Amino acid sequence: MRDASASLRAKLDSPVSTFCTCWRLARRDGVVMGFTDHDRDIAFGGVTFSAATGLSASETESRLGFAVGGNETSGALDSAGIVEADVLAGAYDGAGVEIWLVDWSDPTDRLLLDVATIGEIRRSEFAFVAETRSGAHWFDQPQGRSFQRACSADLGDARCGVDLSRPGLAVDGVVAGLSGGVLAMDVSGLFASGFFAGGRLRFASGANAGSTFTVKSHLQDATRASIVLWSAPPRPVAAGDAVHLSAGCDKSPETCQARFRNIVNFRGFPHMPGNDRVIAYPSALAPTMDGGSFFK
Repeated sequence: MRDASASLRAKLDSPVSTFCTCWRLARRDGVVMGFTDHDRDIAFGGVTFSAATGLSASETESRLGFAVGGNETSGALDSAGIVEADVLAGAYDGAGVEIWLVDWSDPTDRLLLDVATIGEIRRSEFAFVAETRSGAHWFDQPQGRSFQRACSADLGDARCGVDLSRPGLAVDGVVAGLSGGVLAMDVSGLFASGFFAGGRLRFASGANAGSTFTVKSHLQDATRASIVLWSAPPRPVAAGDAVHLSAGCDKSPETCQARFRNIVNFRGFPHMPGNDRVIAYPSALAPTMDGGSFFK
């Protein structure tokens, strides 16, 4: 139960309201921003909550048990507030949000309504709608391993064990140009086409410095690499931007062994039986079904 002060309870019972809503948003990169639906800026807790942001919130939903509650917050894409390029770059993904009920005439009289996490963000030409999820959403995250043919690890993570910094698995390059969604770059090495498909491209300089993207396709002609990304960079790409490319993996056992010599850490079950085995029945014309391996 939320503990409101005596003065706050009295104001809530008053027929005249002086309350507004304030949102304190903390991004994972350390940036802290404040917004309010009041018509003037409000400051408390070392944060200035900006009024000229056009933010409004839907009804907040709370649920018993482990069900995920939350609400939606909508607002305008504003160069002084939430910028479209930052939304596209994922700067607000997983950001923490504190939602406060504040007496704008006396900001020291306030009540923390909820602590949530930014979920899905939908955007239109001039506005955005951000879903806020209660802390219970962490219980919805997948845990443990999946029983699947393909590897469930991500290339280079602790479960995979591949060191992407070792020679031959990553390369630095310089952007030569961007045309029709194809990023042309000169790299310091020779690679087979498709080597970086499914890998990562990180901008080391330029307007997109620090942003990382997944490679959709890769074609190689001598030292010129043509890269298509799954999502377009949110900011302009210029010739001369420095990039870093790391190898991709299709999560098959063949690629795991041939490209990375890492089959001992393969995190899939390539020999799992398919639906045809599940619905099969004993037959003199079929292999013996004694519970043994089909891959001896």
